[in-house]
Amino acid sequence: MNDSNKTHELVQNAYANVARKQSSCCGSSSSCCGDNNAYTVADHPVPESELGLSCGNPLAFGYINKGDVVLDLGSGAGKDVFLAAQKVGDAGKVIGVDMTPEMLALARKNAVKFFATTGLANVEFREGKIENLPAEDASVDVVISNCVINLSPDKPQVFREVYRVLKPGGRMIVSDIVLNRPLPPQFKNDADLYAACIAGALLRQEYLQAIQDAGFTKVEILSDHTYKAYGAGGDPITSGPADVLEGVAASITVLAAR
Repeated sequence: MNDSNKTHELVQNAYANVARKQSSCCGSSSSCCGDNNAYTVADHPVPESELGLSCGNPLAFGYINKGDVVLDLGSGAGKDVFLAAQKVGDAGKVIGVDMTPEMLALARKNAVKFFATTGLANVEFREGKIENLPAEDASVDVVISNCVINLSPDKPQVFREVYRVLKPGGRMIVSDIVLNRPLPPQFKNDADLYAACIAGALLRQEYLQAIQDAGFTKVEILSDHTYKAYGAGGDPITSGPADVLEGVAASITVLAAR
C-alpha cells in the first residue's frame, strides 16, 4: 500500500464497482466502514444517493449555514452534497469532489433528480483527487467528508489541501475511521481491508496530529464510536478476522477551524 498510484487504483476500482451496482461494497444494507456506524435519512430528497458508504454524520452538528460554500471530499453518489445543499439554500453552493468517473456520473444523474425534487440548482460535482483538490485558495466556508480520508495514501496532504481551500475562519467537519491500536501486521497490506476503510486508517493520535500540523486550530472530536467488526452485516471482508479486528477501529467525527 506504499505506492499511491496503486492505492488510488484499488480504491477507484472498488468504488466504481459500487457505483455500477448502486449498492454498498459490503452488502446492500451495510456501510463500507461498518453498518453500525452508518446513518440513513428517511426523507432524503434523492434516496438513490444512499449507497451505505458512510461512517458518521458530519452534517448533524449545526456548522453549516445559509449561504455557505461547502466542499465534500469523496462525494460518491451525492448523499451528503444534497443534504448540505438544502442547508445552504439558494444563496449557497455545495461542490462534490470524487476521483471515480462512475461515481461522478451517478451523482450528476442524481443531481437532476435533486433539482426536480427541491428546485435547488446549487450543486456541482468535480473530478479530482482529494490530495489535489480542484478548488481555488480560500474559496470554501466548510469542508465535509464521510469515511473517505482514511482511503487516501497521503492523509497529511489531504488536510493541507483542505486548509488551503478554506477561507480564514472556515471549518472542517469530517467523519472517518481511525485505529485505537495498531492493526495486526498480517492485515496491514490486505487490499480488501483497505477498501473497507480499515487497513489504511491512521492511529487516532496520528490522525489528529496531521490535522494540527496542517495549521488547523480548535481540533475537537464531536463523536466517537468504536467499530464493531462483527456487526458489518455479514461482510465477507471483515467476517473472517472479526475477532482480531474487534475494537481496533473507531468512527470519529472531527471539527477543526482554519
